[in-house]
Amino acid sequence: MEIRRIGVLGAGTMGHGIAQVCAQSGYQVNLQDIKDEFVEAGISKIQKFLDGSVERKRMTQDEADLTSSRIKGTTDLREAAKDVDLVIEAIVEDINIKKDVFKELDQICPEDAIFASNTSAQSITEMAMVTKHPDRFIGMHWFNPPQLMRGIEVIVTDKTSQETLDTMVNLCKKLGKEPGICKDSPGFIVNRLLQIWYNESLNMFDEGVADPQDIDTALKVAYNFRMGPFELRDLVGLDVALVVSETHYRELMREQFKPPRCLVMKVKAGDLGRKTGRGFYEYESKT
Repeated sequence: MEIRRIGVLGAGTMGHGIAQVCAQSGYQVNLQDIKDEFVEAGISKIQKFLDGSVERKRMTQDEADLTSSRIKGTTDLREAAKDVDLVIEAIVEDINIKKDVFKELDQICPEDAIFASNTSAQSITEMAMVTKHPDRFIGMHWFNPPQLMRGIEVIVTDKTSQETLDTMVNLCKKLGKEPGICKDSPGFIVNRLLQIWYNESLNMFDEGVADPQDIDTALKVAYNFRMGPFELRDLVGLDVALVVSETHYRELMREQFKPPRCLVMKVKAGDLGRKTGRGFYEYESKT
């Protein structure tokens, strides 16, 4: 199947980055969110990234302008999805909201459109089964920030067709990404492995072993990581991190996946990381 136009649902941290990558690779993109301010903020962040790339001579002004011209923002789900070949969902990490959206998309999109969810931990199978064509449903888990991270996890269910898988693997390569294929399972590959690393780091903080900055610094220096676990949690959003941790714990029923208390309390306090200006660290402005 040939992909020409892509609908990206959610203009937040992941969605606007996904839209930009697709547009840079030559695809027409409909970027949708539930409020004008969310759409405008996403497009503004795309433009800021493109402007920075031009300044650093990573692309020409013409290339940046062409990328921008391929992205159409909207709050209308029907307008965003009615003529697309692929929908990439990157909305709130709530399985029930996601299922409701895919039910609606099932009534809007062309019969042969592929549905993909960018979820970090929710069941691809459960989402696929609310649609009429679970054979054209797949997971497409990007990493933050999408513009820079090379990997994409491609998650298949027992219902996913070989044609759908082949189409998505080829798309990832056209986007300049390196796909890793796995079966539908809690956390897929990367987040399942990282969750234990994250949790144990936060547990050490709860136990008073070390402060976030010392833990982050130790891991960055020892393993040449660009960011430590607390910095990464703040970047992703502590509310998202808690949902992912709770999902792993519920689905896998192993103690090492239990959400650390400091994470639970940060979310209760509304300190969600960079997007609120305060998480395990404090930030000058919200992002």
